[in-house]
Amino acid sequence: MSSNEQIKCPNCGTNIDVTNILSHQLEAELQAKFHAQLQSERLKMNELMENLRDEKMAFEENKKHEKELFQEQLEKSLKEERRTIEEKLKVKLAEEQRSQFEALQQELNEKSTQVSELNKTKAEVERLKREKDEAQSIAQLAAETKMNEILQLEKEKIKKLVEDSNELRIKELQKMLEDQKTLTEEMKRKQEQGSMQLQGEVQELAIEEWLSAQFPLDTIEEIKKGARGGDCIQIVNTRSDQNCGKIYYESKRTKEYQAGWIPKFKADMREKGADIGILVTEAMPSDLDRMGMKDGVYVCTYEEFKGLSGVIRETVIQVHAALGSQVNRGDKMHMLYDFLTSTNFRMQVEAIVEGFTAMKDGLETEKRSMQRIWKEREKQIEKVIINTIDMHASIRGIAGNAIQSVKALELPGESDDEIIE
Repeated sequence: MSSNEQIKCPNCGTNIDVTNILSHQLEAELQAKFHAQLQSERLKMNELMENLRDEKMAFEENKKHEKELFQEQLEKSLKEERRTIEEKLKVKLAEEQRSQFEALQQELNEKSTQVSELNKTKAEVERLKREKDEAQSIAQLAAETKMNEILQLEKEKIKKLVEDSNELRIKELQKMLEDQKTLTEEMKRKQEQGSMQLQGEVQELAIEEWLSAQFPLDTIEEIKKGARGGDCIQIVNTRSDQNCGKIYYESKRTKEYQAGWIPKFKADMREKGADIGILVTEAMPSDLDRMGMKDGVYVCTYEEFKGLSGVIRETVIQVHAALGSQVNRGDKMHMLYDFLTSTNFRMQVEAIVEGFTAMKDGLETEKRSMQRIWKEREKQIEKVIINTIDMHASIRGIAGNAIQSVKALELPGESDDEIIE
């Protein structure tokens, strides 16, 4: 050490290091200043921590308040949305159910009418079948009774002839037995033929009843069984005119069409003074696959007859009215016959029948389309309901009991606690 850094104590004469003394003093001052600054920083830190805690508590309170507001708004929004969806679904379901009910009610009324007509026809057919069976039973019983009586008589005669050894008489009796056998077979054949005749009579009755029901103003004259001619004559009448014309009907219900029907039918028409003839048959001519004109006579099936008869009746009325205003212009019956047997009239009737057929096909197509539309709407409604259930379940899984339960979406007896668990 240099002598400049030491001083001598005047009392004791000890050398004192000035540098150490100043260093200690400076260190003490620095420590005091550091402690003071550290204390100040600690106070600031504590104050800052207090402020931070206050802000944290305020933030937590604010967050809790905002969460409650959000939860309240969410519940309100869900209630509004659910009420809106339920109202829309109710309105939509009510409209569709009303339209479906009206369509089903209309279809039910049509089916009821058809069933009533079918039951009436079935009852008539059953009655005719029962009468036919009774007639067959009576005829068979009478034939068997007569046969038994004849056989018994013949047996007695044969026995007597055998006893008398008259061979020639035995041959005669055997011939009589053969004749009786042939007679029995002929009676059986006539019974079978009567069954086919009964089927034809059922169609004849159906035609007459349908014409009487559809055209109450007209006169439906039945051709008596056994009389020459067709089955019935329709004399067309209106409220203002009588005997506008005659429509002649003949029913055939056999498996094969016969070419001789038309000439005979036309001869009967001329004899009865009919204006036009309609042949209703199950077996159509080879050159006609549906209703059409054949040698001046309309040929159709029973189903086609229902539309054709109305068209021809209306045409007869119109032609009668037109001819009534045309005095001294030729033979009216001849003009009517020429018009009704013309190609133009046939094409008009075919166009009308084709229109009926197209309307029927369109109705069937519309029914199928409506069934498809109803099925699609049902799937859409089911999809909306499933999505609504999923949305409600998801929100309730997040929010818990804060979301109220919907009774329609729960099982019977299920509580809120069970749903949360």
